[in-house]
Amino acid sequence: MAGDSDADFMRLALAEARQGFDEGGVPIGAVLVEAGAAIARGHNRRVQDGDPIAHGEMACLRAAGRRRSYRTTVLYTTLAPCMMCSGTIVQFGIPRVVIGENRSFEGNIPFLESHGIEVTLLDDADCVALMRRFIDERPELWLEDIAEEP
Repeated sequence: MAGDSDADFMRLALAEARQGFDEGGVPIGAVLVEAGAAIARGHNRRVQDGDPIAHGEMACLRAAGRRRSYRTTVLYTTLAPCMMCSGTIVQFGIPRVVIGENRSFEGNIPFLESHGIEVTLLDDADCVALMRRFIDERPELWLEDIAEEP
């Protein structure tokens, strides 16, 4: 799965991120894909739910429900995953992650790759623009999300 399908699935993840932004939360979205179809979606809900681990990737995986295996899936996320989400990706054996951008947050791409995860970085202008807007408008919330002091 490459090329246009990556861009198409990233559009779905971006729609999730925009929904999170519109809800007053952190605009990070994710989509889990299997056999060329989106099987789960989610967006960061830390603010909305008061849940510190409700990151976009975690919400998406929660929406997927119990699975025997993730080895035939691809995870699309609008922002490079934090260590918590990266650890979950490795733990679940998701073989490929497509990332919208890592300018706003570098995430843990080398960690993922060191565990055999194929990482595709799209450097998507729309993902960058949404995060830039969020960081500019809600810097205190962004710092809280990435566990940094103001």
